[in-house]
Amino acid sequence: MKQIEGPLHLIGVGGVGMSGLARILLARGIPVSGSDAKESRELDALRALGAITFVGHHPRHLEQNILGEIKLVVISSAIHSNNRELIAAHQLGIPVITRADLLAQLMIGYRGIAVAGTHGKTTTTSMLTVTFQHLGLDPSFAIGGLLNESGANAHQGSGDFFIAEADESDGSFLRYEPEIAIVTNIELDHLDYYKTLESVDEAFQDFVKTVKDSIIACSDDAGVRRLITHFDEANRSRSHIQAQPKFITYGINQDADLKISAIERAGGGMEADLSWLGEPVGKLRTSFPGVHNVLNAAAVVVVGLHLGLSFSEVAVGVESYSGTRRRFDLRGTEGGVRVIDDYAHHPTEIRATIEAARQIVGAGRVVVLFQPHRYSRTEAFAMQFAEALSLADDVTVLEVYSAGETAIPGVSGCAISVGIDLNGTRARFESSFADAATNIASRCHSGDLLLTLGAGDITMLAPAILEALRVSS
Repeated sequence: MKQIEGPLHLIGVGGVGMSGLARILLARGIPVSGSDAKESRELDALRALGAITFVGHHPRHLEQNILGEIKLVVISSAIHSNNRELIAAHQLGIPVITRADLLAQLMIGYRGIAVAGTHGKTTTTSMLTVTFQHLGLDPSFAIGGLLNESGANAHQGSGDFFIAEADESDGSFLRYEPEIAIVTNIELDHLDYYKTLESVDEAFQDFVKTVKDSIIACSDDAGVRRLITHFDEANRSRSHIQAQPKFITYGINQDADLKISAIERAGGGMEADLSWLGEPVGKLRTSFPGVHNVLNAAAVVVVGLHLGLSFSEVAVGVESYSGTRRRFDLRGTEGGVRVIDDYAHHPTEIRATIEAARQIVGAGRVVVLFQPHRYSRTEAFAMQFAEALSLADDVTVLEVYSAGETAIPGVSGCAISVGIDLNGTRARFESSFADAATNIASRCHSGDLLLTLGAGDITMLAPAILEALRVSS
């Protein structure tokens, strides 16, 4: 691909992914303008860095741009074909590319590390980034979340590495061609794009073909094992073997290259013993609860060991990771109730998050406020959502956050709530978003841990919940 020339205009620039790429472009001295549907802190931050940003979408943002003639338009996955600026770009003959295309171009010339998987991408990418920063490697990075350490979702580093979260939701992760890839797990999700598990498997099979050196994968996961089997069979069927990436595995299972054992709670996090290629290397500690976070951390360790880095230094870097916003994100404590916000929006993620909360809540209860995300996902996983949420002590389900999808008749948060069994007590369905904070706070007691779960706008309720708890305490 040729070098990026500006000015660029980013439609949907306020999104967490797009705003991050805008930061990198600006750091490289490339003029950037962009638009988004509403005002946000992200737009304010980009203005402070020199971007020209607009609230709302209008053709004049391209036709009369203060930066001059726009050379390239970038669209996020949320932008529909009827967007006025996108239509104007086509009419003006301005090339249009996707966010994934832009990220692939930004990674050229770097040692790329792409983190893929149905769950755990953001946490693993963030943990790897913080670890590399701790080691003084100053990587460039693009993450689908904000690091607690810096509040940033992207950075133009001075080092050789570019760490990127590789989003499989629309198949765009096939563009990156990284040196190293991490695959955390493979499950059916994103039903608006993938119709079957087989189509998800095929996408990951195509993804690993783009990797130049090594694929670091969790062999505990059934989807990863399918991927490895397919990869091995495909290689055996070739009449001559060209240079192929190799799989390096991590997991609790006995055959993993990085074997995890003796997993235990340690303070507010976890610890485990690690063996590398059959030889003990030391103890790994994380600052967050949950076996899933031990697995995420193990992936980071494998990257470090594969690159010849010291285990002791990598382990300290992993332990220094303080979190990513909306990933088991403690928003505050009022009246003895901790309020934790999490992006979990798939049954597997919800189960893991509730189990992690259970590990630290002590004698208190786990109270959940859940907002389903997308009608297609809710229709496909309604029973699995109900089963996962049944692990909590008290559950309230909000109406579905559409994420732009058309409503499907009969699909609602109410259907999920009916299937939840809390020791014989049904969960509640809350149809009023405005009343949800007060109502959930009224049922909490000192010592409880309250989780707000979902990928939609439920994160906005945490401050209101904390205020309601403060008033009632």
